[in-house]
Formats: sequence, C-alpha cells, structure tokens
Amino acid sequence: MLTYSFEQAGDKPLYEYLYACIRDDILSGRLRAGEKLPSKRALARNLGVSTITVEGAYGQLTAEGYCQSAPRRGFFVTNVAPQEQVPPPLPPARQAVDRSTVRKEWLADFSANSVPTKLFPFDLWTRLLRKVVNEDADALLERSASFGVPLLRQAIAEHLHSFRGLTVQPEQIVIGAGTEYLYNLLVQFFGRDRRFCVENPGYDRIRQIYTASGADCVLADMDAQGVRPAELNRQKAQILHISPSHHFPTGIIMPVSRRYELLGWAAAAPDRYIIEDDYDSEFRLTGRPIPTMMGIDVSDRVIYMNTFSKSLTPTIRISYMVLPKELVAPFREKLGFYSCTVSNFEQYTLARFIQDGYFEKHINRMRNFYRRKRERLLALLKAPAAAGRLTIIEHGSGLHFLLRLALSESDAAFGAKLAAQGIRLRPLADYYEGSPEHCQHLFVLNYSGVTDDVLEDAVQRLLRCVE
Repeated sequence: MLTYSFEQAGDKPLYEYLYACIRDDILSGRLRAGEKLPSKRALARNLGVSTITVEGAYGQLTAEGYCQSAPRRGFFVTNVAPQEQVPPPLPPARQAVDRSTVRKEWLADFSANSVPTKLFPFDLWTRLLRKVVNEDADALLERSASFGVPLLRQAIAEHLHSFRGLTVQPEQIVIGAGTEYLYNLLVQFFGRDRRFCVENPGYDRIRQIYTASGADCVLADMDAQGVRPAELNRQKAQILHISPSHHFPTGIIMPVSRRYELLGWAAAAPDRYIIEDDYDSEFRLTGRPIPTMMGIDVSDRVIYMNTFSKSLTPTIRISYMVLPKELVAPFREKLGFYSCTVSNFEQYTLARFIQDGYFEKHINRMRNFYRRKRERLLALLKAPAAAGRLTIIEHGSGLHFLLRLALSESDAAFGAKLAAQGIRLRPLADYYEGSPEHCQHLFVLNYSGVTDDVLEDAVQRLLRCVE
C-alpha cells in the first residue's frame, strides 16, 4: 500500500500534493508500468484523507498520461520512460541601466528619418486620451469595424479634403497598423497571380514586403520624370506602386504630363491599378503641396495611401489607404472578416486630435521646425569651406535630398571613412537593383533624425572626409 506523509504539503492542496508524490514514484521507477494502483477508498483510508482527495490526484495523473483507468478494474501505471529531472533555469538578474552612460553608435545618422522627442505633443495626447476614456468608454470596448472606427475615418476624410483637395467618403478609407500591413492586404485582395511593380530606385522595404507576401514583384526603371510607361508594358505590370509627389530616394516630383500618361496606362486594361504612396506630403517646405494623382483620376484606378508615422511618430503605427469607390464592396466582401489592427484607444484619440484642429497646428509646427533645420543644414553645406567639394540636389520637399560629392575614391571606401568619424550616409546606388554608373558619388541625406546640437560638427566631419 502506498504511504505518504502530508507534513510537507504546506499550503498546496492535498490532492495536488498526493498527485506529485505518485507521479514522482512513477518517474523514478518505484511504481512500474502495468502496476495497479490502490483503489480510491483503500488509499483514502490508509492515508487518512477523503476519497475526493484521492479522486482528484488520480484524475490529474490520468489526464497527464501517467496512469489509465480500466472500467471495473481500477487504475494502472502507464509506460512512462523516466527522464532526468532538469531544474528550471533561474530568471535572469535584473540589472540597472544607467542611460547617461549608454554610448550612441553614431554621432549623426543621415541614413534614416526619425521624429525628435520634443516634437511629439505628449501632454496634449495624454489629455485627449483621458477625455476619450471618460466620454467614449463604451465605444472603446466595442469591437472595431474591419476598416477602422467611423469617427477616425470621417476625420481623415475631412483632413484629406482640406489639406489634399480630395473628396472621398469615410467608407473608402481603411485603417491599418502601418503601411506594411496595408500592402499585405492589397496582395491578398488582388491575388498573388497579379504582377506588382515598384520603382527602381526605390524604398527597398516595399519590394521586400510584396515579395515576402508571395506577390510577383518586378522593377520599373525611371527617368527624370519618374517611372517610364514603356517599362510598365515591357514588364507586363498590373499593379504599380509609386510615390509621385516626392519620390524616395531621388526626390523627383512627377510632372502632370507623366501622371496623365500613367493614368492612361492604368485605364487601358481592367486589371490595372496605381498605388499612390503619399508618405511625406505634409513636408513640402516650399510652395503648396503637390496635388494627388487620385484627385485627377477619372477612371477610378488610384489607391491612395498615407501614414501618420512621419507626421506624429513611427511608433504610433497608424496608416490608411483610400480605395476607389468600385473596390470598396469587393474589398469588404473578400477581406472584411479581418479585425482592425489599431487599438480603439489610439483611433479615437487620433480622431479627436484631427477634428479639434490639433493635427493641423502640429503639422505647421513640425514644418517650421524642419524648414529651419533644412535652411541651417543647407547653409552649412554651402559655406566657403564646402566650395568645390559637393553639389546639392534638392526639390524643396520632404526630409531628404541628394549630395554629389567630389570623391577620388569609391563610395564604399568613403563610407568607411565616414563611419570612423561617427557619420552614417547611404549612397544612392544602394537603392538600385544593379550597379548604375550614373549614381557614383551620389548620396542620400536624411536630416530629420540628426539633432541640432551635432549638425555643425557632423557637416565639418563630412567635409574633412571629402578632402
């Protein structure tokens, strides 16, 4: 008869302690496979516990496969190969991090954009969030519509009308957690048998996302006006992804004549569409924003896409696209089962931020900030010390421009010299598929993430490397 002492049970339930004792005997081999366990009543009498305690222990052992029940015969030990008991690893000790001693990898990283912490309206955002929680508590806990909450889609529609001259209905707008998610939705909607086409050069992540989604993705070469229509026919493209208002990385602004050519290409076949990526339209720093292609499209073939990553912060992960009216019903029918990937808390807060006029004020503040930074950076690059060393190629738009440097060495060797000085700068050739000769010594300079206090030092180091 099995005999166990319950003095070590402590606060653990008796059935759980008994289960552990029998399990350990099975694993150690003390109870062998096929051996019959005492009946529940007999073991309860022997141990001085209730039958319910034994029943609970046997039930747990049976559920985990240590024993099995045979009708009218009782419980029998199953064939469990004993294993060496490995103690669980100890949790890692928490170490305090002194943030003041963390060394930044780069003095100035001109290869990527970021939003300075001081530009995000933390106090206002917190106040609006608190207001939303107090006034819209019921709506916050409701399941969001697949396209996003109506209040935010209405706010975005109004913003697009006032800022971009687009007249769209809230029903056409789809909210998603980042443009990458929306790209994936478009691949699922159109199908992986459709041929997607992206610009060469272009933002390399776009092609990577389409390819990873299983789409047939090809590249179209560009000229000084943007993607060449002949390239689209040569590549047999069906879905074209472009950024006509400010191309990345070249900075090209597509003229209206080329836009109409591409709209004509899309209208020429029923399976052709254009994805207009308007990723930084808020930051045209000279003149009025460039009109959208969707605004001049009469064939309903343009899908407009934008994000709040640059205007607010990349970590907020809220982007949206505007579908042509004819695609709204098919899109909802095919993909409407998806839940919106953005939290209701953020959607309602952003809706208030836009509708109460704070977003427009925020954009104006950011535009003034970046305009001052751009002017200061250009002044440093045009100083007498830089004469003959570089040529600036910029179009007064966006948060990057091109530098052509007077180098006697390869771009890779120059990049290594810059890195030794704590400067990161990416050559334009990196954004091309292939090795274009005309890109030699051309570099893409993103300036939004470089702080004002290091800007002058960074430019001086860059110029010293050009010598």
